[in-house]
Amino acid sequence: MAGGSRRAVAVLCGIQFVDVLGVTSGITALPAMLSGVSAPPAATPVLATVYAMFFGGLLVLGARLGDRYGHRRVLLLGCAAFALVSLVGASAQEVVQLVTARGLQGAAAAISVPSALRLLLDASPEPDDRRGALAAWSASGAAAGALGLLVGGVLTDVFDWRAVFWVNLPVGLVLIVAVRLTIPRSPGEREPVRLDLTGAALLTGAVMALIVGASALENPHARTAGALLIVAGLAAGAVFVVHQRRVSAPLVPRAAFASANLRTGTVVSFVNTATTSSTGVLATLSLQQERGISAVGAGLALVPFSLGVVVGSALTKPLGARLSVRRLAAAGLAGIAAGNLLLVLTYGSVAGVVAGVAVAGIGLGVASVAGTAIGTDVADDLSGTASGVLNTGAQLGTAVGVAALLLLAATVGGSGTAVAWAVAAGLAGVTGVILLTPASLRSRA
Repeated sequence: MAGGSRRAVAVLCGIQFVDVLGVTSGITALPAMLSGVSAPPAATPVLATVYAMFFGGLLVLGARLGDRYGHRRVLLLGCAAFALVSLVGASAQEVVQLVTARGLQGAAAAISVPSALRLLLDASPEPDDRRGALAAWSASGAAAGALGLLVGGVLTDVFDWRAVFWVNLPVGLVLIVAVRLTIPRSPGEREPVRLDLTGAALLTGAVMALIVGASALENPHARTAGALLIVAGLAAGAVFVVHQRRVSAPLVPRAAFASANLRTGTVVSFVNTATTSSTGVLATLSLQQERGISAVGAGLALVPFSLGVVVGSALTKPLGARLSVRRLAAAGLAGIAAGNLLLVLTYGSVAGVVAGVAVAGIGLGVASVAGTAIGTDVADDLSGTASGVLNTGAQLGTAVGVAALLLLAATVGGSGTAVAWAVAAGLAGVTGVILLTPASLRSRA
């Protein structure tokens, strides 16, 4: 890979890191945020989910905006919006302003990430280079998701909760300059793409309802409302599918719906986050509630997860030379399953948590690269849409996986956390086995 391409990949992975970091970095600071604007505890669920809600709901629309107006231009717009909106959050004096800032940050991230992934694919056209670029992309995103809790806690403890917003301003400005210096304008970037605004509204509403509904299931007093939101989200999703079949210029091109690679990659992305985000949340709660460890201490205990993701992503290059991409994804999912099983077998041990999340992290690093490689192995005109769909699948996996396994752990009680980890292991393992099943057998099922 040429030096210019390496710099471009590094900058684009930096954007992925910053945008995904925003999902979890505000979680640790939630109590301080609510106290700082004199907000009632009832505002916690909304503030906790609004970033992920807008981020997950607008990813596909962000991808199509890139297809229409140019991915470099849309990426720069997203970076600028992310930085400027941080000023709104940092100066917030009331909860409405704070919620608005987090929501707009999520929207800016949704605009940025699909275009960044498309530009990363363009910067690494050769198979070996692309494998390395996707490894760096997956490592940066997964590491950011895990490190966010620690970063948010450190910024809040050392400075103030407003630092969680302030830090994004200089970072955003640096990224804008870096993109302008490293990402060239592409003469073939603009395409006459029509935007399906009705489809965008339906898909955004469906994803948002599913994310908020899944989060509400974690609260015993809001489970009825959460279930109704999930039903509404599924209904909106069904209407979206019908609408896509009837409209002449759908939000998700028909070729994308027909792509077996995109479907497989999206399932892998969903399972990856469903079985690891939930693992991290359960481990954090277990360390704090059962072992009496502080929030920062629990965050430090999860650092091996991030390191494991980096190691797993690096392993994909030598492993990819020996294994097909489907087998590589299955191997990664097996690693996630093994990490969760290790957590079950060492339940109650801090050392077991550290070892278990490290193994799961290695598995996630491998599976993330493979899943993204499968899902983006589509025609060039579909790569932007594919990036949006894959990231949406990952966001839904986080929301649904965390909600379902927290609910399971709470319902079982006692050793419910271990049971939830066992279920996560089973889901990852079964998905890996299905990936290894010959296509002829899968088509008969």
